[in-house]
Amino acid sequence: MKGPGRSCPLRYRYGAAALNSAPPKCLQTLYVVGGLYGNVQALDAVERMAADESATLCFNGDFNWFDIADRDFQEINHRVLAHDAILGNVEAELLTPNGEAGCGCAYPDGVDDGIVERSNRIHARLIETASRHPDLLDRIARLPMLARYEVADCRIGVVHGDADSLAGWRFGIDALDDPGNRPWLESVFATADVDLFASTHTCLPAMRRFALDAGRTGMVANNGAAGMPNFEGDLAGLCTRIAATPSPHPVLQEIRAGEAFVALLPVRYEVERWKQAFLAQWPVHSPAWTSYFARITRGPAFTPDRTLA
Repeated sequence: MKGPGRSCPLRYRYGAAALNSAPPKCLQTLYVVGGLYGNVQALDAVERMAADESATLCFNGDFNWFDIADRDFQEINHRVLAHDAILGNVEAELLTPNGEAGCGCAYPDGVDDGIVERSNRIHARLIETASRHPDLLDRIARLPMLARYEVADCRIGVVHGDADSLAGWRFGIDALDDPGNRPWLESVFATADVDLFASTHTCLPAMRRFALDAGRTGMVANNGAAGMPNFEGDLAGLCTRIAATPSPHPVLQEIRAGEAFVALLPVRYEVERWKQAFLAQWPVHSPAWTSYFARITRGPAFTPDRTLA
C-alpha cells in the first residue's frame, strides 16, 4: 500500500465526464495560473499582466505551499480567492489534516523518497498556519475541482492534475509523450468534450497537440509552475494564456487552438524579494530549503525545447 504523499485518494477522482457537464464561462482572455506556491511576488506579476488586458484569472490549484507565515498565507488566499480558483492537492489536504494522503501529491514511484517525506513535512507545517485562519479554510472548502471555459471557438477544461483526477500525472511531459497513453488521451478529449486541457501539478511545463478522430485536434497546456522557475538558468515562472487575440506580453510559445491563441507566458517576478521572503519562512536546512532552494535560485535541470509542441 502506498504511503502518505504517494497515494491518490478516491475523493480526488472526478472523471472526464464531470467536465462535460460543467457550465462554461465565455471569455475573451483567460490566464490559467497553476503552482503559485505561496509566491506573493509572482502573484503581483500575474495580476499586473492580467490587468493590462482585463483578463480573467483562474488559479488551478497549489496556490499555497511555502506561505507558512500568517501574513503571507492571508495575503495569498485573500487575493487568489477574489478571482476564479479550483482546488489543488495542497488545498484539498488542508481540509483533511492528518489524512492518509499526506501532501496529496500522489508522487509516482520514480520520485525520491526524501522528496516525498519533505513534502509531507512542508504540508504539515502549512496546516498549522491554515488552522489559524478558519475563515479562509471555509472559503477554500467551497472551491470546485475543475472549471470549464470557452474562448473564441475553443472549449477549455481547467484541472489541477489530469482529466480524471485532481492529483493525476497523465498531463506530465513523460506521459504526454508516451504512445501507450494515446488511447486514454483520445478518450478524455471526447468524454470531456473539450479542445484544450489546461493543467499544472507536475511542476514542469508541457505544451502538446494531438490529432483526434474526425479531423479534430486536442491540446494540453501544462504551465508547470507560476511561482517557481521552470528552466535551468531562467528564474521566471509560467502561466497559460488563452485568448481571442495574440498576447501583448512576451511569450515562450504561442500557437492556435481553432480561433484562440494559446501561450505559455513567462511570469517575471522580483526574484531577490522572493528569495528573501522564502528564506524568512524556510531557513537553511529546513525541508523546503532542502527540496527547493536550488531550483528557486538556479532553475531545474529542464530546457524549453522539451516543453514545446
